[in-house]
Amino acid sequence: MQPTKTETSQPHIRSFVHRRGHITQGQRQALETLAPKWVIPYERQPLDYDNAFGRSDAPTILEIGFGMGETTAQIAQAREGDNFLGVEVFNAGVGALLNRIDCMGLTNIRIIQHDVVEVLRDMIAIESLAGVHIYFPDPWPKKRHHKRRLIQPPFVELLTSRLRPGGYIHCATDWEHYAEQMLEVLTNNTGIVNTCEGFCPRPDWRPRTKFEARGLRLGHGVWDLIFKKR
Repeated sequence: MQPTKTETSQPHIRSFVHRRGHITQGQRQALETLAPKWVIPYERQPLDYDNAFGRSDAPTILEIGFGMGETTAQIAQAREGDNFLGVEVFNAGVGALLNRIDCMGLTNIRIIQHDVVEVLRDMIAIESLAGVHIYFPDPWPKKRHHKRRLIQPPFVELLTSRLRPGGYIHCATDWEHYAEQMLEVLTNNTGIVNTCEGFCPRPDWRPRTKFEARGLRLGHGVWDLIFKKR
């Protein structure tokens, strides 16, 4: 099904700010040489997963804001039977993941370098995703910036519409206040149901990053949430 006119024309607050970030020569080279093979251009039409990944009927998982791609690559390596579609806006992160794909010989990852709301509206068909991963999104900790947080009711409504029945949303954050907001927003969406009583233990499929391990050693908390579509 095509996205509706309302979805494609609705304005939204972006959860990121473009700024000049450091990018290594290796990341820059990956963007130049590897992007043509693994990066899918943004288009205003639904993506054909079978054509994009070169295989039929594999479940597709959307990873939103994959950062430097460490977690994405590890999960994709462990779950070879699943497709992983990563959405990220920053050049350094895209370049880093491209290098990981190349070094690890991965074939089940594709990347779209674009705003995720527009990708969801225009490129992801209704009820087509098997799962969504949102790991450590920008918490926008200052109160006046909370409106920029990704996990808001309209976004979750859009996300839920793209999940097939039984598909899941897995969020993780190390900011307690944001974790509480996530729990409230996800719980209030009637199309999905919590798989745990409140927060969940970290599932095996989400590897612990070095930054997360360092935070835990310092006494910082990490909160996981896993909701499934009814």
